[in-house]
Amino acid sequence: MTRLRITSGGYEFIAETHPAAPQTVRAFLNLLPYRQKLIHVRWSGEGCWVPLDDFKLENDGNAVGFENHTSHPSVGDILFYPGGYSETEIILAYGSCCFASKVGQLAGNHFLTVVEGKERLRELGVKVLWEGAQDVLFEQI
Repeated sequence: MTRLRITSGGYEFIAETHPAAPQTVRAFLNLLPYRQKLIHVRWSGEGCWVPLDDFKLENDGNAVGFENHTSHPSVGDILFYPGGYSETEIILAYGSCCFASKVGQLAGNHFLTVVEGKERLRELGVKVLWEGAQDVLFEQI
């Protein structure tokens, strides 16, 4: 498993790739270092997300589809939603979360898991909720 450093809002986390999502992992690693904005979820509960509009995550010119997908990420699980019913996005659960959009429940590929710093995820989530969008950086260690 590959380890990534995730930095946002003055917090640092270490995540590991999930072996059950090889296509998503491979495509995402090709984007590193990856910088975006992290905002609070609208419908999913205690989570933060990176809205990606109509972005297509690709491997060798082929869009990544569903693999190892779930609607109920645990604290520290990071999902990639390849789009379809709602916009493409990355979602990070910091508490109780049921992945959804204005059209209803969704499922995303569980491709990263926070393995260090998980106890500080709630602090980041609350900061994003009350202070707004935070820069987020994903980089390979």
